[in-house]
Amino acid sequence: MQNPLFQPFDSAPFSKIKNAHFKPAFEQAISNAKAEIDTITENTETPTFQNTIEALEFTGQQLDRISSIFFNLNSAETNDEIQAIAQEVSPLLSEFSNDITLNEALFKRVKTVYENKNALELTPEQKTLLDKKYKSFARNGANLPEGKKQQLRDIDKQLAKLKLTFGENMLAETNKYTLHITDEKELSGLPEHAKEAAAQTAEEMGKKGWIITLQYPSYIPFMTYADNRELRKKLAIAAGAKGFQNDELDNQKNVLEIVKLRHQRAQLLGYETHAHFVLEERMAQSPKKVESFLEELLEKAKPAAQREFDELSAFAKKTDGIDQLQKWDSAYYTEKLKQERFDLDDEKLKPYFKLENVIDGAFTIAERLFQLKFTQVFDVDNYHQDVKTFRVSDTKGLDVALFYADFHPRPGKRGGAWMTSYKPQYVKNGKMERPHISIVCNFTKPIPAKAGNSKPSLLTFNEVTTLFHEFGHALHGMLANTTYPSLSGTSVFWDFVELPSQLMENWCYEKEALELFAKHYETGETIPMELIEKIKASSTFMEGMQTLRQLSFGLLDMAWHGKGLPQTNNSVKEIEQAAFEGTNFYPNVPENCMSTSFSHIFQGGYSSGYYSYKWAEVLDADAFAYFLEKGIFNSEVAAKFKENILSKGGTEHPMVLYKSFRGKEPNPDALLKRAGLYF
Repeated sequence: MQNPLFQPFDSAPFSKIKNAHFKPAFEQAISNAKAEIDTITENTETPTFQNTIEALEFTGQQLDRISSIFFNLNSAETNDEIQAIAQEVSPLLSEFSNDITLNEALFKRVKTVYENKNALELTPEQKTLLDKKYKSFARNGANLPEGKKQQLRDIDKQLAKLKLTFGENMLAETNKYTLHITDEKELSGLPEHAKEAAAQTAEEMGKKGWIITLQYPSYIPFMTYADNRELRKKLAIAAGAKGFQNDELDNQKNVLEIVKLRHQRAQLLGYETHAHFVLEERMAQSPKKVESFLEELLEKAKPAAQREFDELSAFAKKTDGIDQLQKWDSAYYTEKLKQERFDLDDEKLKPYFKLENVIDGAFTIAERLFQLKFTQVFDVDNYHQDVKTFRVSDTKGLDVALFYADFHPRPGKRGGAWMTSYKPQYVKNGKMERPHISIVCNFTKPIPAKAGNSKPSLLTFNEVTTLFHEFGHALHGMLANTTYPSLSGTSVFWDFVELPSQLMENWCYEKEALELFAKHYETGETIPMELIEKIKASSTFMEGMQTLRQLSFGLLDMAWHGKGLPQTNNSVKEIEQAAFEGTNFYPNVPENCMSTSFSHIFQGGYSSGYYSYKWAEVLDADAFAYFLEKGIFNSEVAAKFKENILSKGGTEHPMVLYKSFRGKEPNPDALLKRAGLYF
């Protein structure tokens, strides 16, 4: 069987790849990568930066590309067969990774170069690469005695499988639950588009009436607008119970086992906790600094959050006689209060945010800021018909990137939104290789034509900011201009990676930017100034409670990873409740647990790093203050951001890069002022 993954290709040959191709491809690519490592270790010449560090950097590229294709499909277009293959190959990849970092001959060569680094004439990027390579060995067991190296291998294999299982359970939980409604009265309050989407879902499932699911485009409108409090409760409890139902999809044991193994791994390597291990390679540096950062923000935000909660409680009491606000009341009464105060809701805004127009707006803003041109192409292979593909070029017509965009939910796609890469940017043998970047979201689907009543995908304002957020990550990947792939694009400290994404969200609130793309999908009318002013005025509405919500997730992350191993005689729920104690205004829901569906930290890469969203908000607020000062499309500021942040990837320490852009360290007051928490 000829394997397309081993044939020369530029963009991923999705239509030619069968599931049966993957495992043989992984096995062969691992074997090839091992041979490349052997070439380095068997070299009899004195170790140099070029024959050891640089050579190591470019090993396993074939394996990296196969991995990126496979695991991106496992997130965006998976099935039972792909998930089974993932369970088989993940331990192989973990073992191979350990084979590299625990290879004594290889580490000896790396260490020799590292110990002589002061005698070498290296560029800043080369110094960073050398430091990163050495630490990747030292921080992953190269200095351990042989017995402990095997222990590390065993832990890493177990973690690889547990993380996959956690994610598979989440996808299955999301897909299995449906709220089937047959009486239209129970849809009272729900916007017409949400009712149409629910009817479409029911039809696709061969049922009459309306079906609400736990997919965000279905779940969020129901929780925000449905008048039926009992149904909101039912849906909220179902969403909060994912992975917490003592059945075959339960994640409680997975959570406890992941936490235990991470702690054991950290201690094996000489670190106090998993957070100490992780944060050594972050801007924050230590759990103590993260906790101080979170507690300081909590102290400033909590009084505002308490006032907002009291106001919301009084509003619910006055409106509907609600004596005790519950979690399933939060979005509903927040939206009602917002409408009363600002006369603004998503139903007024959505007609101005047709998906295609918002995409064009993001492209136009990128063109004005960074001189990019996006051209949709139809000759690039895709993994699903929903995926749109664009070639990105600069003002001279030179190739910048290939960009995939995948916007709508489906059963084989995990929830949420993310940016990823199919191919990094790098320079090898004097040839520049440009990146292939993708963003994946779960936005409201278009409504197909029925008696002439078709409707395009109209985004909520929150979906608009989500698109801009992921597009900011994508720009970080697209505009990379480094030599080495492991330092390219978003390969930066985790608490720095959110700066470009969160910065891009700011343009969604500015008149000069909104007028470029916020046009009524039927009339073409530009969004009225009145609505722009209301968007701006409402931008800090309930910001105190939103801030507490984000801080609570960061504190939960640190409770699991930064305070030693949690007492195993405590349940997952008890550990979580203790972490949430200072941030939660709503009564506990016994059937619900956040941790068992907290994919960011138990499946993704945010363990000991969830604080980074707030950390990066300080950076993005300060950075955008610079744009506001000079003009949101100021070419000089944009060029500085492109040159010092977007193109540099992880080639230097983030604070060095930030100061090169801004001329100074970030001022936290910019965040507090923007959030309305500065007094």
